[in-house]
Amino acid sequence: MESTRQLRVANQVQQDLAEIFRQIGKNAFKGIMITVSKVRLSPDLGYAKVYLSLFPVKEKELMLAQLRELTPQVRYELGKKVGQQLRIVPELEFFIDDSIDYEEKISNLLKNGGENPIK
Repeated sequence: MESTRQLRVANQVQQDLAEIFRQIGKNAFKGIMITVSKVRLSPDLGYAKVYLSLFPVKEKELMLAQLRELTPQVRYELGKKVGQQLRIVPELEFFIDDSIDYEEKISNLLKNGGENPIK
């Protein structure tokens, strides 16, 4: 169970990362929308798991690898935003949030009466 402080800081980090990705995305990833769907922080606030939704991207793993190369730059920008509030800027680890893809798959299965549309 996450503490109230973890949840509050995670929410702030999520908002700040969304703004950073909006700025970086304009230059580095034209036409791709990067959404920060969830941030989970360790109890000491030193490590953050960041879950991203990428749209419209077919090769999500390739895109994730490109984003991971930008981790130092993203962390630096995050440090400029939260440096006054946090003692340390959390280490960032990016993951793909596939919950939207999962929901879409379930929805398609329900529409087709349980038949698998991908055969």
